This record gives sequence, C-alpha cells and structure tokens, in this order.
Amino acid sequence: MLRQSLLILVLALTLSANALAKPGDTGPDWTLSTPEGVDVHLDDVVREQATVLFFWATWCPYCEALMPHLQSMRLEYGADVRILAISIFEDGDPIAVIEGAGYDFTLLLDGDIEAGDYGITGTPGVIILDKDRVIRFDLRSLPRLKLPGSGDATGIRRKAAFRAPYWAAEIRKSLDAVIADVYTPKQQN
Repeated sequence: MLRQSLLILVLALTLSANALAKPGDTGPDWTLSTPEGVDVHLDDVVREQATVLFFWATWCPYCEALMPHLQSMRLEYGADVRILAISIFEDGDPIAVIEGAGYDFTLLLDGDIEAGDYGITGTPGVIILDKDRVIRFDLRSLPRLKLPGSGDATGIRRKAAFRAPYWAAEIRKSLDAVIADVYTPKQQN
C-alpha cells in the first residue's frame, strides 16, 4: 500500500510538470516487456491494428469488472484489435490474474512511467490509439455514472459492475470508428 501511495505521489508531481495527452493528441511512444521478456514497441503495434492501452492493477475492482468485456472485444474483433494490458501501481501478481482468467491480452509489466506519460493516475485507464498513435478514446472523457438509488454506502464492486458495461459499449463504438476510419481500405469509385 505504501508503494502505491508513493507511486501516485510521484505520478502527480510528474504530471503537474508535463502537459497531459488527450484525445486528438499523438500519444507518446514506448517499449515495454512481456513477462517472457519480449519487448513490445508501441509504434510497431499501432501500425497493424487498432490498439487499446488498458492500464490496470490486480487490486482494482473496476479493472476486474471491465476485463471480461475487453476479452469479448478481443475475441469479437480478432486481428483488427490488440489489447495491451499494462500493469501499473502493482503489488500483486498480474501474470496469475491474466493466466488464471484465461485472458489473451498482451500483458506488459511495470508501466508506471508510461501511464504517467498518458496522464493516467488511477485505474482503470483505457486509451485507444490509431496507426499514427493519435488518441481516439480516453475513458476519463466519459461522464461518471452514478448507480441509480445509491448513496455513498454502495459497494465499490457493485459500482464497478454497473459502470463496466457502459464503458465497454463506449470502447466498442470507438473501436468501430477507428477500424472504419483508419484500418479499412477505402474503395475507389
């Protein structure tokens, strides 16, 4: 818990000094490693397919609620979409979570600095990039839904379960647009 607090403080200080990436901006490039030690260079990934950057942590109930939706998108879109599950602020075992649930995201470890480059200070963070690394979607731009009839006593897992389908629908809309606009060949008349 102390590690998480320190990371959040460092990110907050870093962010105050840097301009934050936002929709329409070109997102920063980076290289991170998979658990197997394979380097994944963001520029190479975005050229081939619409890319979802999913900044998450094992302890995040909102991430846990969103992950099955992301997996269904991965299966639905196939080779048109790549989901990079970037572990941040971590004190758990992200490998066990991904493998245990059978998710086939590309897991990348230790993405705290990269999260900061995108202005991600909490989980989940979801950014969709096109082939030029232009940010086409940012989960933080969506309105914050309140659970109907709930007060402050509503459990966080219940809130997460309520918000995740809405987030997933908005992510799908954005992916559809990115794929149609950027990756689908235009027919000549």
